[in-house]
Amino acid sequence: MTPERDQVSSIFPIAALAAATLAADNTPAAVDLRDYGSATLLLNIGVGGITFSGTNKIEFVLTHSDDDTTYTNVTDDDVIKDSLAPTTIANGIIRSLVAAHASPTLQKLGYVGGKHYLKLLADFSGTHGTGTPMSATVVRGRASLRGTA
Repeated sequence: MTPERDQVSSIFPIAALAAATLAADNTPAAVDLRDYGSATLLLNIGVGGITFSGTNKIEFVLTHSDDDTTYTNVTDDDVIKDSLAPTTIANGIIRSLVAAHASPTLQKLGYVGGKHYLKLLADFSGTHGTGTPMSATVVRGRASLRGTA
């Protein structure tokens, strides 16, 4: 193996949203970023279980905290967005499903906010008789401590 091609030894992924088919809000788990110099959120969304609308929708809300108690919504200054993110992040909403979602998507956002913890909420509004498959992973990098698990 060529060391310069080894990425496995330098990244530390953790589930922010375990893979599941959801029809209601998840209970967000805290992702600890302490001792990591970078973080990238990978948001996988499968084919929509319903045809989304302005009433029947899912909004993915990213919050951050220094103490794992008081969380605030991320803003434009806290993330590096890809083409699937809204032009402006308001109320921490990094993705909104408000129209038909006929194909799976993978969204990536770089977190540059500098707080120690992240939480991702899949916030469901309206009626969702059929769930939508989704998952999210935070890929932590640039560990400051040797032997980080």
